[in-house]
Amino acid sequence: MTNHKIAGFDLPHAHTQDKLCRVLFSALESRLGKTDAENLSKTFSMSPPPHLRLSSYWDAKHFGLDKVSIFREACAQEQAEILHLCSYGLLAEAYFIEQAGVGYMAKMVTLAETTEERMLYALFSSDEVTHLAQISQFIDTSELVGTDEPFLRLLGDLVESSDKTVLLFILQVVLEGWGLSHYRSLAKNCRSSDLSAVLWGFLQDESRHHSTGVTLFDRVAVTKSSQQTMIETLALFLQMVQVGPQSVVSTIEKVKGYLSTAQKVKIFEELETEIQSGTRLQLLRSLMRSPNAEVIVEELEVRGAFQPFPANKCIFSGVSS
Repeated sequence: MTNHKIAGFDLPHAHTQDKLCRVLFSALESRLGKTDAENLSKTFSMSPPPHLRLSSYWDAKHFGLDKVSIFREACAQEQAEILHLCSYGLLAEAYFIEQAGVGYMAKMVTLAETTEERMLYALFSSDEVTHLAQISQFIDTSELVGTDEPFLRLLGDLVESSDKTVLLFILQVVLEGWGLSHYRSLAKNCRSSDLSAVLWGFLQDESRHHSTGVTLFDRVAVTKSSQQTMIETLALFLQMVQVGPQSVVSTIEKVKGYLSTAQKVKIFEELETEIQSGTRLQLLRSLMRSPNAEVIVEELEVRGAFQPFPANKCIFSGVSS
């Protein structure tokens, strides 16, 4: 039997005619309602409807592309393709995050120290299952087995950790807190009322997950070893934010063809990368305000981890945010 990692990024999908799928959709029906459960039974299949591969759920303004000259000057077909790929990237990331969330919450059930904590994490895992199922209605899930995206690789490695303190702080305090802002922005700007409603629906659950992480982290004694692991992991994550919207620039290049360093710098400047990344970095810093995290924040400050990179320093091969 193959041993899959906790994040589950490499898990294959069963065919919708599998008896397990029928049981799953029946269970989801009690949470989502009959219509949504029936839709899921269709979109979990290996041959999803064409509209799932064609929709652009966010417009140019959401990605800052309305300010980018090479995008504005592109033909309608190129603009549509760039928007589709950017939208697909957001949905794929959300799918994998919720996939990892299912595994993470299930793992935390085994690490719980009270009956109530165990019960909470079991309920949280169910939340993540529901989110994963809902996101799957809007994307071709047959394509989503495995990922090379740096942030998701970092997330996948992190959930394998056996250090509960590290898991609580980085995943629930920082990343779940970050996720609240991220999902709120996605929901607010989404062009699909159905997808927007799903994303708004995530917020109450994510808030509960985040607040539980804050409560539990404030109670633990943080060891030097845990501190160092958190510093190194967060420094890597923060660098992915410092270097700006790499995925947007790489998507433009994928559609338009090779871009010179000067062209990329201009795009980053037009995207106002220093301002946008600076805002995100300060939000992340504010999420680390626990007394247990003072040393961590101080060390990250010393390293300059909360300072955004200017456009001319955002040209990094292999770094994605």
